[in-house]
Amino acid sequence: MPNYRTLRDPNAEYTMRDLSSETMNLNADRGPRDVEITDVQTTMVDGNYPWILVRVYTDAGLVGTGESYWGGGDDAIIERMAPFLVGENPLDIDRLYEHLVQKMSGEGSVSGKVISAISGIEIALHDVAGKILDVPAYQLVGGKYRDEVRIYCDLHTEDEANPIACADEGERVVSELGYDAIKFDLDVPSGHEKDRANRHLRGPEIDHKVEIVREVTERVGDRADVAFDCHWSFSAGSAKRLARELEPYDVWWLEDPVPPENHDVQREVTQSTTTPITVGENVYRTHGQRRLLEEQAVDIIAPDLPRVGGMRETRKVADLADLYYVPVAMHNVSSPIGTMASAQVAAAIPNSLAVEYHSYQLGWWEDLVEEDGLIEDGYMEIPERPGLGLTLDLDAVAEYMVEGEELFDEA
Repeated sequence: MPNYRTLRDPNAEYTMRDLSSETMNLNADRGPRDVEITDVQTTMVDGNYPWILVRVYTDAGLVGTGESYWGGGDDAIIERMAPFLVGENPLDIDRLYEHLVQKMSGEGSVSGKVISAISGIEIALHDVAGKILDVPAYQLVGGKYRDEVRIYCDLHTEDEANPIACADEGERVVSELGYDAIKFDLDVPSGHEKDRANRHLRGPEIDHKVEIVREVTERVGDRADVAFDCHWSFSAGSAKRLARELEPYDVWWLEDPVPPENHDVQREVTQSTTTPITVGENVYRTHGQRRLLEEQAVDIIAPDLPRVGGMRETRKVADLADLYYVPVAMHNVSSPIGTMASAQVAAAIPNSLAVEYHSYQLGWWEDLVEEDGLIEDGYMEIPERPGLGLTLDLDAVAEYMVEGEELFDEA
């Protein structure tokens, strides 16, 4: 991998809009708040997704930990951006976020991997800023509406196309693990497909999906809310037909029934049914979520915090959603770091519905941090400790790192 830190002198003159503290002529002497970023590091953990953890180091000896959306590429992009952060004050979160977006504009910072990489840094900045100021991260995004955040558990079975197996797992998780909110995949093979490439659902395929919904919702009854995820799999017509067939059942929401690019189609699907439609994880920044909300193309918005732009950007999405009386159900497939970042924001917004948890079958998820009991009976308590309130367990990170990765430096 090339050393991106040597590709461009971060102190060079630029003709583009430059938001560095030097160019902005900001006063560096802030007394006890005169802190500088000294380094940014990443490593990847081999969880049920390849989680990209990010750390921001400061000359005050305090370190912030964040998480970028999973998958390859973000670590190289973060390495590329590190020179734009070294020497900056980590308390200037908004400016540094915009600074990185501007600096990376030629490399696609309106969406995709660049934004998810910036998200990981932004979360780490909230963590270290909270430690500098001795306040929890939720205080940095507006204060608290709730002491604990509802968690919805994404469920899977070995026979995920079997309606009875799904109902059995739903029953187990609600009864034994204490969750009162769960989700299943609905884009599963039915055995009736003729051509899965064309996104069209035949009658028997729709019947099969309705059977899954019926078995699960009737089994758990009013003990839990149940959502169903389609992963952008269906055509507009098929999505409308499916959503209408599900109207008699107590469906919490139907998620991503059509591909995310065409907002007009998304609006038509949502407005064609009384089944609640949820969208948002595959859309970037507030700009990407805007039309979904303004055109009432969604009933529930589902941004993924380590992907959409970070904690403050998610807060902005939630504020926009609140103008249209739309609740927020955060998509989340993260380690404890990204999950807690989502929960901190969920605690600070009025329209929070729930935060997703995707690792209930991974026995060591919680081992990545020193704190215990992060999720109890389907809820995550918001800690009063500074920053995110979590302490990364470097021994556990070393044990579960992706092969070839390097461990973070000690604080």
